[in-house]
Amino acid sequence: MSKIQPRTLSGFMELLPGRQAQFDRMAAILRETYSLYGFTALDTPLIEASEVLLAKGGGETEKQIYRFMKGDTDLSLRFDLTVPLAKYVAMHYSDLSFPFRRFQIGKVYRGERAQRGRFREFYQADIDIIGDGKLAPSNDAEIPAIIYRAFTKLGLKRFQIRVNNRKILNGFYAMMGLTAQSGEIMRTVDKLEKIGPDKVRELLVDAGITAQQAEEILSFIGISGSNQQVLAALEGYRGRNEIFDAGLEEMNLVVKHLDAFGVPDSHFAVDLTIARGLDYYTGTVYETTMLDHPEIGSICSGGRYDNLAEYYTDKQLPGVGISIGLTRLFFVLEDQGYLNDQLNTAPADALILPMTDDLGPAISLATQLREAGIRTQLYGEQKKFKQKMTYADKLGVPYVIFLGDDEISQGVAAVKDMRSGEQVKLSPSQAVTHIQAGLNELNQGKPIMDRGE
Repeated sequence: MSKIQPRTLSGFMELLPGRQAQFDRMAAILRETYSLYGFTALDTPLIEASEVLLAKGGGETEKQIYRFMKGDTDLSLRFDLTVPLAKYVAMHYSDLSFPFRRFQIGKVYRGERAQRGRFREFYQADIDIIGDGKLAPSNDAEIPAIIYRAFTKLGLKRFQIRVNNRKILNGFYAMMGLTAQSGEIMRTVDKLEKIGPDKVRELLVDAGITAQQAEEILSFIGISGSNQQVLAALEGYRGRNEIFDAGLEEMNLVVKHLDAFGVPDSHFAVDLTIARGLDYYTGTVYETTMLDHPEIGSICSGGRYDNLAEYYTDKQLPGVGISIGLTRLFFVLEDQGYLNDQLNTAPADALILPMTDDLGPAISLATQLREAGIRTQLYGEQKKFKQKMTYADKLGVPYVIFLGDDEISQGVAAVKDMRSGEQVKLSPSQAVTHIQAGLNELNQGKPIMDRGE
């Protein structure tokens, strides 16, 4: 019988065990961080009825969605975690407490052309805060703190959270008499870093904006300096448009609370070039970039929106949220050499190698270690000693425990530290203490090794 060539589809990430352990560690840190801020975990279905998932319909989303028929049912794979959240909140509105704070880390699917660093199946790590009718602006100020803590815990040092407000932009364009074109202008301006100011100017003029207006727009979004300097410059526009003034108040509030929320100025910037091209966002918008690799683009983005579930309910449900493209971020970090290869990625902390035919003592020791929280594997294969040690080396297990007739008769175990090569004979309780102390030191590392300061 001919064999089928094993292969993984293009655009789908499949990791070897060590890398998978690093990925899972990153996801675990995000879960811990999100939980620290009072977010509850949510897990929505991968598959939804197409009419539910495509309530908004049209655009690039519908072209990229994986859609299929099962019997006479029209089904689709979720393409993000926000639409399923909207459905969930609309369905369970009467059972939820608002503001509703949820996080979700899960796979999404987009049938776009697979490219280096872009995937068809990928994990997103999202948080959203949903209000009932209203949502206090203080929630917008808390989001940068969550981003900062999450990336710092992961091990990143040189990153910057860039923040703008769509109301500031909309108000400015209204002052110029360009309200009708504001959406198109923001989608064009959002490409500034990719295509440069000259191309943006050209596209604006092609869209019917005068050359003078294009210059004014580029001059406005080019306001730079410290956060306080940018805000001071924006004060010069106050009083000319209510929407602009509301956006400036919201921005002032976000900046005001930065220090109390634990975000240093070095990691946060008011940046008027950030527009988030989606019309979905209506207030504060966020993008986070790695300072040493701006070409990568945003590694975390999001913002404020007026009505999460408008296609499912008449309830007004404003919210603010962010999304981390976890699969893409992991790929980029690996590609740029940021992953910490000193991290303990072994599937077990200790590997017991019985040196006698009677496995009873080894099983008892494994049980004792596991009850102490030490991940323990019992090796029962009848292999030569060298093969057993090669297995331990390949797994990267920190500790190997030998249990032969001498150890059993003495009531001890021979514990070998595979990093230092040191081997000691200890009682089971001493072995537990010894291994736990070593693991506490070994597991201090972070998934990302960012040497920048």
